[in-house]
Amino acid sequence: MAGHELIDTQLALLAARLPPQVVEELADGLHEAYEARLAIHNDPDQAARAALADFGDADTITASFMAQSPWRRAATVLLLTGPLMAAAWATTLLSVHAWAWSLPIAVKVGYGAALLAVVAVLIAVVREKRAYRRTRTLLIGSATTLIVLDMLALTALSLLAAGPEWPMLLAIPASVIRILAIMRSLPGVLTV
Repeated sequence: MAGHELIDTQLALLAARLPPQVVEELADGLHEAYEARLAIHNDPDQAARAALADFGDADTITASFMAQSPWRRAATVLLLTGPLMAAAWATTLLSVHAWAWSLPIAVKVGYGAALLAVVAVLIAVVREKRAYRRTRTLLIGSATTLIVLDMLALTALSLLAAGPEWPMLLAIPASVIRILAIMRSLPGVLTV
């Protein structure tokens, strides 16, 4: 199949951003459009520009895939449920007087910093429009970190709380549900 430099350049950009199987399908369609336009226009440059105009440029195509990506949806769900998790845990930690727990300040600050970093990365994943592959990696790292943070919070609560308090009825199931939901969604994110 004859190619054209403009089309090859667009496909190279897409190959750096999107999964290989997606780029293969796009390449097939783009080459077919190019051949059809070449038969009409009989000018390789004009045919390539027309085929690219039909498909859109690499930024537009990547943005379309980003808008539909499973990791962007997962990051959005985690961000939207974050305030509910924060409220449940804040209420729980206040009710059990967590400020009096014998944890080093570095542990408390490190936990908070890790949580803030996860939120920042999730926001970046939702806002990203071009780096399809990188956002997948960022989401996997963030989701895994959230699992670890939830497990640490549950462990600290079970070891350091003096006794059960009613807000635990919200925070504990919320964390367990989030851990299970993340673990359930990760295989789908890993295979795309």
